[in-house]
Parts: sequence; structure tokens; C-alpha cells
Amino acid sequence: MRQKTSLTLSEDVLAGVTKASRRGESRSETVNRLLRERLADVAAHLVHEREVAQINRHADALNAEAADVLAYQGEV
Repeated sequence: MRQKTSLTLSEDVLAGVTKASRRGESRSETVNRLLRERLADVAAHLVHEREVAQINRHADALNAEAADVLAYQGEV
């Protein structure tokens, strides 16, 4: 469902929207697409940050486990 809204954009942002538009794409369609793409990027970044934080919380235990495994390896 779409909802009509009004935005006030600076000239440089509006020029960027115009440059980013695809052939036959209206300004509204361009803004909608660009926002969707950016929001997807932000969501992916947040997932990545949570994963890194989880790894960092367990880093000492993971490193100790890796060191233990390496201690069992023989010379190659």
C-alpha cells in the first residue's frame, strides 16, 4: 500500500535523485527504490554488527578452543 507524503529536498539531493532515476521511472518511484535499497543496507549492517558483537563476546573461548586444537596437530 502506498501513502502520499510531501518532502522538501535540497537542490543537490533532488539532482541526485534525478541522476539516480532509471529510464521511465518517476521521481516518486526513484525515491521509493533508493530508500528501500538504503534501508536494506542498514538492516544488513545491523545484522552484521550483532554477529560481530556475538563473536567478540565469545572470542576468548573460541581462541582458547582453537589453540587447543592446534596443539594436537603434528608437524606437516
